[in-house]
Amino acid sequence: MHFLVLQHSAIEHLGKFREFLTEDGHSWDAILLDDGAVLPDDLRAYDGLWVLGGAMDVWQEQEFPWLVAEKAFIKRAVVEQGLPFLGFCLGHQLLAEVLGGSVGRAKSPEIGVMEVQITEDGAEDVLLDGVPLAFKCLQWHGSEITALPSDVKVLATSPACVVQAMGWQNRAYSVQFHLEIEKDTLKNWCASDPAYEDALHQAIGKDAAEQMLADAAANQSAFETIAERVYINWLQAVAHVR
Repeated sequence: MHFLVLQHSAIEHLGKFREFLTEDGHSWDAILLDDGAVLPDDLRAYDGLWVLGGAMDVWQEQEFPWLVAEKAFIKRAVVEQGLPFLGFCLGHQLLAEVLGGSVGRAKSPEIGVMEVQITEDGAEDVLLDGVPLAFKCLQWHGSEITALPSDVKVLATSPACVVQAMGWQNRAYSVQFHLEIEKDTLKNWCASDPAYEDALHQAIGKDAAEQMLADAAANQSAFETIAERVYINWLQAVAHVR
């Protein structure tokens, strides 16, 4: 299959999913929005749309004017044309807004390796099939979905963030956490732009940031196992759509 991937910065890419897609013979086109890349008019060449994370927020349309076009594009692709969707972090929040929900500042920002729990709906949905009912993941977000769109199921949750994963009509899925993490992802994020490291230190302190890197490394194998399972499940879940 051939996928369209929307990136909001060069450093926040598909990560571990590049390996999964390549091994399975799939391909993708990456559109780097903050570099001024143009969104395609014709979606017939694509079997799915993946939208990744980013440091911006969904409401920062003045600072990042391409967000307006991106939201309209996601709505056209997913709602009007039925293109299967998978979103991470910012992509998760963009999907919620496009479907009629709301996104706002998180009461308790989540940064670090944290646990999420699968809901009853999540236990019945194919996306998280084979994933432990409680599992650790990498979180880095200060915003969250504050009002659910209609006809959306919450598949995973946590005490600090109600909507950790969601599904819509068995063709659009998204997660608040970062599934794409590789061994060097966090170090690369911090090395690529001092703003990433500064934001991390301001949010949780320098010592805590170093501990976060150690925690991520200790859980990397589990991260990859869950990422691969979700990847396989997503392919199965949306196979009927296209």
